[in-house]
Amino acid sequence: MFSGIIEEFATVVAIKKDRENIDFSLKCSFTNELKIDQSVAHNGVCLTVINIDNGIYTVTAMKETLDRSNLGLLNIGDKVNVERSMMMNGRLDGHIVQGHVDETARCTAVTDADGSKYFTFEYKHDPMMARNGYFTVDKGSVTVNGVSLTVCNPTADSFQVAIIPYTLEHTNFCDIKVGSVVNIEFDIIGKYIARLQQL
Repeated sequence: MFSGIIEEFATVVAIKKDRENIDFSLKCSFTNELKIDQSVAHNGVCLTVINIDNGIYTVTAMKETLDRSNLGLLNIGDKVNVERSMMMNGRLDGHIVQGHVDETARCTAVTDADGSKYFTFEYKHDPMMARNGYFTVDKGSVTVNGVSLTVCNPTADSFQVAIIPYTLEHTNFCDIKVGSVVNIEFDIIGKYIARLQQL
């Protein structure tokens, strides 16, 4: 479990395809604090550390993960938002994030907000998924590339988020532009409520 508060971004230093899987090797400041089998969220996707060597760690993404996320679009040198799993003895500064990305969305607009920026994202609207809680609500929570954010102006297939300068500087939102593909995870609470209504 994660909180959506990004620790920093890691840099992709190697990509290796192994049949339907892809091994990503990355470098960040806390690599030497990691352990084998530890869970780390990468752009919001929970992946297991399988190797640590000389300041570089490796994780594996399987086909299901690659199909649902933007990880398959990564190239060497790309910045990836990373967060280690949440410690249960601290404050929940973001919201409950599982690290199970639901789908991708595409950035359709970036507008200035007199110091901050509004990013608009559009995703594929599926009525069945919406009935199961895969949607956004005004002032609700959403995770974009692993970042816990508050929803603005939601529609059936889009939403906006406001990004302050600190978040822009310390996450890979600094590289997101119109056309960029991001990972989104809808709020787990909405999914549970939708399921309870069906029962």
